[in-house]
Amino acid sequence: MHTIVKATIKDVKALAEVGKKAFFVPHQKAIPKKIMEAYLANSFNENTLIEEISNKNYQYNLLFKDNVLAGFSKIITNCSNSNITETAVTKMERLYLLEDFYGTGLGKELFLHNLQLIKEQQQKGIWLYVWIKNYRAIDFYKKAGFKKIADFDFPISDTETRPNDVFYLEL
Repeated sequence: MHTIVKATIKDVKALAEVGKKAFFVPHQKAIPKKIMEAYLANSFNENTLIEEISNKNYQYNLLFKDNVLAGFSKIITNCSNSNITETAVTKMERLYLLEDFYGTGLGKELFLHNLQLIKEQQQKGIWLYVWIKNYRAIDFYKKAGFKKIADFDFPISDTETRPNDVFYLEL
């Protein structure tokens, strides 16, 4: 059985741990170790997570399978993108699943939960960045109806970026 709950400040340590693991798996061969360590330390910093969880426009949702944290999502409502004319759109910044839970349908459940949340908030669409070599994620988003609308150089460090696609799903 799975459950999805809104994260609170008490979940920060678990979020940081799962975030680091989930990001590492698809990117481990593409990002040099030193840069990866710095990115993970910065992106999953507990103080930053506390600030974001406290912001009403950010929502973290935890996905549990049999009481084990399997993954999480992060959405930011009313987050515009220069490639989208509509302004009432949500950015899905993270849809992370631990590798042990790949292929279980849990990622889809978490995504559908996010869609329901943003529809309730009268958002007109959802957009995201996805690394061009994260084929599993790209296939997932295309099956969900997302369309590529632009390219984006995602910053990994002060000196390095990774090519990403900007995907958009109009609701």
